[in-house]
Amino acid sequence: MAQQQVGEDETSPPTPRLADGTPNLGPRSDGRGFWDRGSGPMVGGADYPPSEEIPFRPWAKALYDYRQATLAKDDPHVRCMPPGGPRQFAVPFGLQILQMPSIKRIYILSGGSTRPWREIYMDGRAHPEGDWLNPSFFGHSVGRWEGDTLVIDTVGFNERFWIHRAGFPHTEALHLIERISRPDLNTLRYEVTLDDPLAYEEPWTAVWNKFWNDEDDIIEYFCQDNNRDQFHMVGR
Repeated sequence: MAQQQVGEDETSPPTPRLADGTPNLGPRSDGRGFWDRGSGPMVGGADYPPSEEIPFRPWAKALYDYRQATLAKDDPHVRCMPPGGPRQFAVPFGLQILQMPSIKRIYILSGGSTRPWREIYMDGRAHPEGDWLNPSFFGHSVGRWEGDTLVIDTVGFNERFWIHRAGFPHTEALHLIERISRPDLNTLRYEVTLDDPLAYEEPWTAVWNKFWNDEDDIIEYFCQDNNRDQFHMVGR
């Protein structure tokens, strides 16, 4: 299973916490800020394993190679589609995490694209089954705390987004396990395991950090602004 390791900032102040002791993954009530760039070398700070370490099935590798050869010209995200799956944690305009214990929900707000938001249910519910599970960009997410780590289990994705700008394929069988922690004030550790048996021979994992920007708030950026004919844009 492909994976990599990233460190944390030992000079940063400690992890902030809510009144019940749960790690606060977002801003304090008296402060501003958002999760900005990432620690990885790819767009948005993502850090995926090298393509030769990813266990593609043959058709998925062929599609990945095509997307690379054509400079990702068909990437739905550049046509203003939402950053589905782990791509939400690898967009250039950052994100915000809002914890709402009173209604047992966590919301992840994206700074760019269509300004989408994702809802994680923390009330112990199961995933819907059959026709009740409608494929979507962000899927159906249920979460739980394992110590200081938020573990999110997500199924029910559509195929209308790319996992990352690099062009990794997926199918509606994609199942994500995300592990999110805040080891210190300024660091968010994001680990995602992708399990899609139709596209990959086995599950694989990517890890990167995002860094806290306490000097600003998420900007208002709408991809669709003045975008008159998004589906007829072509690359080279």
